[in-house]
Amino acid sequence: MVKDIPALYGSLVFNDKIMRNKLPKDMYKALRKTIQNGTHLELDVANSVAVAMKEWAVENGATHYTHWFQPMTGFTAEKHDSFISPTENGEVIMDFSGKELVKGEPDASSFPSGGLRATFEARGYTAWDPTSPAFIKDRTLYIPTAFCSYSGEALDKKTPLLRSMEVLSKEATKMLHLLGREDVTSVNTTVGPEQEYFLVDKELYKQRRDLIFTGRTLLGAPAPKGQEMEDHYFGALKPRVSEYMHELDEELWKLGIPAKTKHNEVAPAQHELAPVFDTANVAVDHNQLTMELMKKIADKHGLVCLLHEKPFEGINGSGKHNNWSLITNNGDNLLNPGKTPAENIQFLVFLMAVIKAVDDYADLMRISVAGAGNDHRLGGNEAPPAIVSIFLGDELTAILQSIEDDSYFGKQESTLMDIGALVLPHFTKDTTDRNRTSPFAFTGNKFEFRMLGSAASVSNPNIVLNTAVAEALSQFYEELKVADPTQMEHAVHEMIKRAIRKHKKVIFNGNGYTDAWVAEAKRRGLFNLPSTPEALHEFISDKNVDLFTRHHIFTKGEIFSRYEILLENYAKTLLIEAKTLGEMLTKDLLPSISAYACTVASEAASKQAFLPTISTESEKRLVLGLSGAYESLTKGAADLNALVSDIEASMCEDNMQEIANKCLKELLPLMESLRETASNAEARVPDDYLPYPTYDQLLFSV
Repeated sequence: MVKDIPALYGSLVFNDKIMRNKLPKDMYKALRKTIQNGTHLELDVANSVAVAMKEWAVENGATHYTHWFQPMTGFTAEKHDSFISPTENGEVIMDFSGKELVKGEPDASSFPSGGLRATFEARGYTAWDPTSPAFIKDRTLYIPTAFCSYSGEALDKKTPLLRSMEVLSKEATKMLHLLGREDVTSVNTTVGPEQEYFLVDKELYKQRRDLIFTGRTLLGAPAPKGQEMEDHYFGALKPRVSEYMHELDEELWKLGIPAKTKHNEVAPAQHELAPVFDTANVAVDHNQLTMELMKKIADKHGLVCLLHEKPFEGINGSGKHNNWSLITNNGDNLLNPGKTPAENIQFLVFLMAVIKAVDDYADLMRISVAGAGNDHRLGGNEAPPAIVSIFLGDELTAILQSIEDDSYFGKQESTLMDIGALVLPHFTKDTTDRNRTSPFAFTGNKFEFRMLGSAASVSNPNIVLNTAVAEALSQFYEELKVADPTQMEHAVHEMIKRAIRKHKKVIFNGNGYTDAWVAEAKRRGLFNLPSTPEALHEFISDKNVDLFTRHHIFTKGEIFSRYEILLENYAKTLLIEAKTLGEMLTKDLLPSISAYACTVASEAASKQAFLPTISTESEKRLVLGLSGAYESLTKGAADLNALVSDIEASMCEDNMQEIANKCLKELLPLMESLRETASNAEARVPDDYLPYPTYDQLLFSV
C-alpha cells in the first residue's frame, strides 16, 4: 500500500507546526525565543506548553509521559508516569503541569557517576531540553531531558553537548563579526551520523551465548567465503532485509528522523542507514532512537540487529561516520569552499580552525571514540587507524601550500567525466578523491570523522570537536582583534599562514594502513594511541582539563568521573567477555571436541577390528590433534578463570587505570590466544557436534 510520506513524517512529533497550532501566540513566541536564543523559559510558558503537549499526546493515544535522558551507560533511560490525576469524587482527569514538564527526579546513585555520587546520595534531576522535540512512542510522551546530580554535576551526555554547542556558537559568531558578517547571530553545528549494523537470524543468535552477553563472537572458524568477492556492497537487498528496512524507515519517519539512504555494506550480513543532517543535539537524540528502533523492529522480523563494532573476526566491523559542519542562523555553511576556495577568506579561517583543533587535541579525538569494542575495529577493513590525521584532498592541500609559500593559486577548471560511451552523460568531476583510511576527511562541505564505533553515542566526538574548534576560533580572534580594520585581509592571510606552518603535520592524504605512515606519524609527533587504556590516560592531562574547564564544558570533577567510568567500562567489558568465553569453552566447545574425538577413535578401532591390516593413521592424527587442543583449551580456560578472579578481586581498589592496563596486557592476549586455538579446533569438528551455529550459518542465513 502506498503511503502519504509527507503526512506520515513527524506525525508523532510535537514539532513547530503542532506548537504553532496548539499554543497561544504569545506563548508560542516565548517558546521559540527560548529554542532559538537559549533564553530562560518562564513557568507560565511551561504550563501553557505542558497543557498543549498533553492534549496532543492524549489525542494520539498516549497515556503516560517520561523524561527521556542519556546517562553515562551509553544507552537511554526512562521512567514512565501516567497523566491520570484522581479527583475528589473517585474519578480521574488527565493532567500535566509545567513543573512536571520541566523537571523530573530520577535516582542519581543508580547510574554511573565515577565517584560524583555515593550510594546514599540518591537525588538527581532531569531538565527539559526544549531544543529537541518531544515525541510519542509506545503510547508514551517522550520528553528529551538533561540529567544532573543534586549538586548540579552533569551525569549525562546531553548536558556537555549543549554546553559545547553554545561555546562554539559564541566563538564562531565573534569571528564572523570580525570578518564583517554582522548579520550572523548564532552558529549551529550540524551532524549526519551514518549507522552501520549487522542482521542475523534470531533463532541462530539465541544459540550463541557470546552474542547474547557481549554482542560479538568470541570464537569461531571463518566461513569459506567472507567479503573476498566484494559482492555484498550495494548488492540487491534480500527480501527479509528489504522488509525490515521498509518498516524501519516508516517508524523513523513518524518520529521525524530523516532516514535517507540504506544499502548493503561490505561484509556479508552488514548494512547501513544514513540520515539527512540535523543540529548536533537533535542528531544525537535521533541516533539513540534509531539504534533502539533497529533492534526492536529486527525482532519483529525474526532477526537480531548487532551494533557491536566488531561482531565477527576477519571481516569489516561497523562504524558510525560522524559528518560534521557549521551552519549560520542564515543557513550559510561555513565549510562550503565555494567556486574559488583560495579567495574565500571566511572558508579558509574556519577550515584552519578545524585543522588547528584536530592537531592540538588529536588525543581527545581518539579518546572520544575509545572503547573495548572499537579497539578491535580500528586500523583495518576500511576502519581508520588509531592515529588521528586529516585528509583534505589535492586541491585544498595545494591551496594551503600556496598560502604558506605566498604563491599564486590559479582557479581550477572544472573537468567533465567522459566515460567513453556516447550514450552516457557527461558530468563534472569532483576536485578531490575520497580516502577510506583517513580518520577525519574533508568531503566537500563537511568533515567526516570515521573513527566512531557503531554502538557508541554520537555525543562524545561532537563535544570534543565543538570545544576544540571553539578554542581555535577564540585564539584566532585574539590574534585578529588588535589588527587594523583596514588591513584585516592581510592580517587574516598572515594568521592563516602561521597556522598552516604549525599544524600542517596533521594533514595526510595517503594510505593510513601502511607501516610507513606509522613511522612517518611518529616523526611528525602525532599521537598513536592504539588501545583504550592508553588513550584514556591522556584524558586527564593538564592541557585537556584546562580546555574543558576554561570553556565550562566540564568541571574538573566531571572530567575525572568520566575518566573513571570509561576505564571501568573497559575493564568490565573484557571481564564479561572473558567469563563468557570460559563458559563457551567448558560448556560448548570442549564437550564437542571430546565427543567427536571419541567417535573418531571408536570408528578407527572398529575398522581395525574388522580389518586389522587397514591403516588408521589419519584418524590417529586427528584424534591426537583434537586431544592436544582439548588439553590446551582446558588449561587455558583454567588460567582465564584464575586471571578473571584476580582482576575482580582488585576492582574495589582505587586503581582503575592499573586494572584496565592489566586487562589490556594480560587478559586480552590470553583471550585472543584461546580464540585462535578454539577456532582452529572448531574447524575440525563437524557442525552437528557443535551446540552453536558457525560463522557460515550466521553470516549467510538471512
